[in-house]
Amino acid sequence: MKLSRATLAPTIPPIILSLQLLLQLFAALTSAATLDADELSVPQIAITCLAGSADAGSVDGTGVARFDFPYAMAINKAGDLFVADSNNQTIRKISSDGAVTTFAGSAGVFGSNDGKGELANFSSPQGVAVDQGGNVYVADTNNQTIRKITPDGVVKTLAGTAGINGSAVGAGGAAQFDLPAGVAVDESGNVYVADANNQTIQKITQGGVVTTLAGSVGIHGSADGVGSAAQFSNPQGLAVDRAGNICVADTNNQTIRKISSSGQVTTLAGAVETVGSTDGPGGAARFNYPFNLTVDAAGNIYVADVWNSTIRKITSAGMVTTLAGTAGKFGSEDGLGTAALFCGPRSVAVDQTGNIFVADAGNNAIRRGVAALAILIIAPSNAIISFVID
Repeated sequence: MKLSRATLAPTIPPIILSLQLLLQLFAALTSAATLDADELSVPQIAITCLAGSADAGSVDGTGVARFDFPYAMAINKAGDLFVADSNNQTIRKISSDGAVTTFAGSAGVFGSNDGKGELANFSSPQGVAVDQGGNVYVADTNNQTIRKITPDGVVKTLAGTAGINGSAVGAGGAAQFDLPAGVAVDESGNVYVADANNQTIQKITQGGVVTTLAGSVGIHGSADGVGSAAQFSNPQGLAVDRAGNICVADTNNQTIRKISSSGQVTTLAGAVETVGSTDGPGGAARFNYPFNLTVDAAGNIYVADVWNSTIRKITSAGMVTTLAGTAGKFGSEDGLGTAALFCGPRSVAVDQTGNIFVADAGNNAIRRGVAALAILIIAPSNAIISFVID
């Protein structure tokens, strides 16, 4: 198809967009040989690097920050990101203006000390969540504990005892975990833990009492059901939707599961122990080590699909699509949708305006995805290309 004339619609306000992204969007629009409709809308996600680079480190700052295998993220009401910077043994904060600081822990120092800021220590933290009051919860994986950080940076151990792994339920230090991974928190302040090596999902009340919500200790499986009748296989990521349902990245099962408010576990998407990258509805979709996830206000689920090196989206109707990245291609390129490349992304978060953030662990970077909508209007004797970036 040839366009005899192309102009930028005058009603669109001025925008700043990299030439690379603009050319990719234009190419996507003009690649079709024919168009049957008068207007074609093409939704895209424009991926750029927010902070970090391929060079691992622990530098704070704006535009110069360095991370070392960022594992998980969570976002608060103000739009601040909290990052479990796993190999640095720290929790980092990225403010809404892009400034990176160390919120808690000391880079390169392993430990389990409670305290404020750099006086606290962690051991390979791999999960993070934020509650309505701005408290940050951390799955301190190698310490076998769940930690709580107040908004002013004071770290306390909420449940578990450092260095002791097990499966006991109970209050505070009497509880035991075995490689706790993802954490999530509901609107009532209850904390949920993907207790990966125990194959269970645990619940911690505001008072610090730990109970098993779903799964049976030490039993790998994929069974749906209520409570202990359900089975998981190395669950990693958790998220809570507005209805109180808990979404689970059931990693070794290659599936996304849901736990209803009544405790019923069902399989939302993917096929048990079947690796792939196929998009499609529910059980027709395939994943390759889905690791972490988040849920937006509309109930859409976003999944960091690690070994596909992609970000997947599951609509509230259960349709799975690839939002960004190309399955099997690893890299660090910015771009639109599948033109962007990641290197083993471990986590994804979404803010109140729909911007997506990716912990691109293999690239030691935090990437940002902004929704882009391109509209192509075709007329008999001319053409107008309009670009809208939101």
